[in-house]
Amino acid sequence: MSVLTACEWLENTSTGVLVRESLYGFPILAAIHILGLTLSVGTLVWFDLRLAGAAMPRCRVSELYRRLMPWMLTGFAVMLVSGVLLFSGFATKAYENLYFRIKIVAILLASANALFFHFRTERRIARWDAAARPPLPARLAGLISMLVWAAAIMAGRMMSYTMF
Repeated sequence: MSVLTACEWLENTSTGVLVRESLYGFPILAAIHILGLTLSVGTLVWFDLRLAGAAMPRCRVSELYRRLMPWMLTGFAVMLVSGVLLFSGFATKAYENLYFRIKIVAILLASANALFFHFRTERRIARWDAAARPPLPARLAGLISMLVWAAAIMAGRMMSYTMF
């Protein structure tokens, strides 16, 4: 089965049809997706700014992470579920859209950056947790995160102008 065939099948599921053809399905899901994005990436930016050494220099990185992570993960879960549901209604159009592909690549890069940070950079957090200016790898992780999430958001926004 090709990816395009899978997208066609997904669009023809009852969920895909509901999203695409109901009066309120798409606008409600889009609003939920944006709220999830705001909660997830909005709180992530605070953490990234701290990692980059640009904000909250007296706050321990580990403490900020502990406080923000539940909000980031909740927002990400809402964003993921609503995004998959939105995709189900317009899978073939999204599959053919350049901005959708850019968005997916940016999200994958953000994920790789987060995994690298957690499995490599964060291992030495005890050495720099309270430092006003974290080490270069931590600062780069924060900067890369902000850049790739900005790219994902802009590409997602551009999808609205090029798919419909």
